[in-house]
Amino acid sequence: MADKPTRRTRSGSIDGGLAGAGRGEGPITRAAVLAAALQIVDQDGVDGLSMRRLAEAVRRDPMVIYRHVPNKAAVLDGVAEVVFAQLSVDATDPDWMSQLRSVASDFRQLALDHPRVVPLLVTRPLATPLGLRPQAVLRPLEDILALLTRAGFAGPDALHIYRALFGFMYGHVLNELQEIVENPEETDDLLRLGLYRLPLGQFPLLRGLAPALADYDGAAELDRGLDILLTGLAGALSRGHDSTPPGSTP
Repeated sequence: MADKPTRRTRSGSIDGGLAGAGRGEGPITRAAVLAAALQIVDQDGVDGLSMRRLAEAVRRDPMVIYRHVPNKAAVLDGVAEVVFAQLSVDATDPDWMSQLRSVASDFRQLALDHPRVVPLLVTRPLATPLGLRPQAVLRPLEDILALLTRAGFAGPDALHIYRALFGFMYGHVLNELQEIVENPEETDDLLRLGLYRLPLGQFPLLRGLAPALADYDGAAELDRGLDILLTGLAGALSRGHDSTPPGSTP
């Protein structure tokens, strides 16, 4: 599956968030503050974000920032919220497998667009009770539940699929973003990945997979994982019911 830009942006996103704010003119908004925070994290990571730097980015007194976000933790939650707001699910799609593949592909693209935000996407929502999370964070869950229940899955089974899908997606993007080679210019795979350092007698299989490890393709790897995950889930869940949900693979 080829990389593609995120398909849709929900109304809760921050398109044009810093228009006018950077000049210190007019009222500042929460959306503009979070837009500036996202830019800082994209550029310098979470460690580069501070309330003082955020105030400087929107050219306001720090006390103005605190009216919209009470502390740095709230800013980090807001940054995750902004990115999640760009992930959309078509709950009316009759092909639930295809829709979940699109969601996974879009999430991967968001991760590649904002690699330094990914740790926040994985951890920040979990630090807040489910019912207290921003609606933009909860919307993909609600829409995927709607997609799957329309396809014929029971609510608990739909929740199981959501958890399995997002657990896989989180793991995939973290793994893809951490793919680092030792010698990028080296043509020999063992040398390129640094696998020559491993004792042959203790890691023969890992060393033997050097060509496959060196030929890492994030999009293709995502597709392979989704093939296994979605087909397996559909088969396992359908065996527990008298009928197969529409669109699933027996």
